[in-house]
Amino acid sequence: MAGETVWRHWRRKVHDILEVGGDAHPAAHAVTAFIVALIVLNAVAFAAETVDSVAAEYGPWFDALNLFSVAVFTVEYLLRLWSCVEIPMLSRMPPWRARLRFATRPMMIIDLLAFAPWYVHWIYPIDLRILRVFRLFRLLKLVRYSPALQTLGRVLADEYRALFGALLIMLVLLLFASTGMYFLEREAQPVAFGSVPAAAWWALATLTTVGYGDVVPVTPLGKMLGGVVMLLGVGMFALPIAIIATGFSQESNRHQFVVTWSMVARVPLFASMDETEIAEITKLLYTRSYLPGVPMVRAGDVGDGMFLIASGEAVVEVAAAGTRRLKEGDFFGEMALLEHRRHKHDVIAKSRCRVYVLDSQALARLTRRHPEIMTHIREVAKKRTEIDASPPARKSARKAPAGEKA
Repeated sequence: MAGETVWRHWRRKVHDILEVGGDAHPAAHAVTAFIVALIVLNAVAFAAETVDSVAAEYGPWFDALNLFSVAVFTVEYLLRLWSCVEIPMLSRMPPWRARLRFATRPMMIIDLLAFAPWYVHWIYPIDLRILRVFRLFRLLKLVRYSPALQTLGRVLADEYRALFGALLIMLVLLLFASTGMYFLEREAQPVAFGSVPAAAWWALATLTTVGYGDVVPVTPLGKMLGGVVMLLGVGMFALPIAIIATGFSQESNRHQFVVTWSMVARVPLFASMDETEIAEITKLLYTRSYLPGVPMVRAGDVGDGMFLIASGEAVVEVAAAGTRRLKEGDFFGEMALLEHRRHKHDVIAKSRCRVYVLDSQALARLTRRHPEIMTHIREVAKKRTEIDASPPARKSARKAPAGEKA
């Protein structure tokens, strides 16, 4: 039994280092920095190997780096797979099924492709040039560690309707431009504008403002249409860029640290949900970081969000009962949010705190799909109200429930 406890203790540490990261374990930052540096080094080596003179002189070093990288990425993959059963929603399954489900996640598939082709080469010889192309998948591992790339992914997922609309507008404009140029220029330039698909090459080069100059209109009406297409192209192709830039700016302001699937799955409030639901919740949360001694909320502040502590500790300053400690997994601010009132107590960060914030709209969307969450929140709030209303002697004898009314 003791051996099993030690085994699980180390498994939890590995999970904190590799999956949770951040402040979950002192070694997490060092491990993350090492893996990111190795990924970047592999990208540089991949480019350098395509230079014949460099490959001839440093070929053995490149091979050694590749072998070392394969070993590191293999161990990393196996450790992630071994420790994934520490995620609450997976811990309720048989270990083999939990690991199989975790292995099918997109980032785990990318991790597998980062080293698996090397082993395939030894089992079934393939062209080394194809094997080098597969090494580019190692760059995709940076998505796991880059807040900017994850933010961009969220923006593309959230704004896909607007981006699809902009794409349709561009396709319509491309079709009209190529059709108009076909009728105006086909007699003067039958080779370049002899069909609508042929004219589409000129229209695409013009609308994107690339302007290769290999095909140009020569008739007066063709030149006039070309000028109109140039002006429209500047605005139309700037539209998706503006959509992405606006969304990226908004997401960057909301998130002060990376929210990962594994981090959210560890929150007790969401422990009963499956992986699809957890993925949806990560889109609803925005994040905040607080240094020790910094107020997270002040008495009198508007209750516009519910706070869940991802890591660190905080204290709630209650006038009648002194202070009460909040730890990882606890939540506060829910009653001020639900009752549309101001906070009654100060909540101060005791250590460096990272918190998830659910605003009123996100909480409403969450509880519509999962009413049991709201039931749990109200039960915790009721227990806290009873404790606050009881005499001081009884308060000290009771164990404080998770979270604190603020």
